Amino acid sequence: MTAENPHAGQGMIVLDIGDDIGALVISAPAALAGAEIEICPAGARDQTPDEGCDWWAGQWRTHMHLPADADDHSTAAWPHVAVLARPTPCGPQHAAVYPALRAGRYDLWLRHDGPTALTVTVTGGQVANATWPAPTARPDSRQRDTRINPTKNC
Repeated sequence: MTAENPHAGQGMIVLDIGDDIGALVISAPAALAGAEIEICPAGARDQTPDEGCDWWAGQWRTHMHLPADADDHSTAAWPHVAVLARPTPCGPQHAAVYPALRAGRYDLWLRHDGPTALTVTVTGGQVANATWPAPTARPDSRQRDTRINPTKNC
């Protein structure tokens, strides 16, 4: 649940995929709950945000966030979604879900100006899955795999 959408994360997600439209699910650690992950076509991050024109399919709720030093509402942002606890058969799993993206490569980062943390490829008619990189990734054979995988049995 987020302040922008108090019903987010409370039920099923409709993915609008087919032809050249795919979806993206990013598994994330619980520590990122509520964090927003911005997305743009790969290599476009330095351009003026375009609110998803031509690559975010379906309805995008356009809104703007103000940087800390802004005094008006004229600052555009790239489309973004929050990391939320999602109900799964294996229990709550944290994820950011982009339900309808045109096929292509996308860069993702934490709002506001985090470094690009992930570049993914979305294929039309498919759901791409990725895992948000851990800040300090170390192998630990005891660590449980918490990525969302709809084909995995609990």
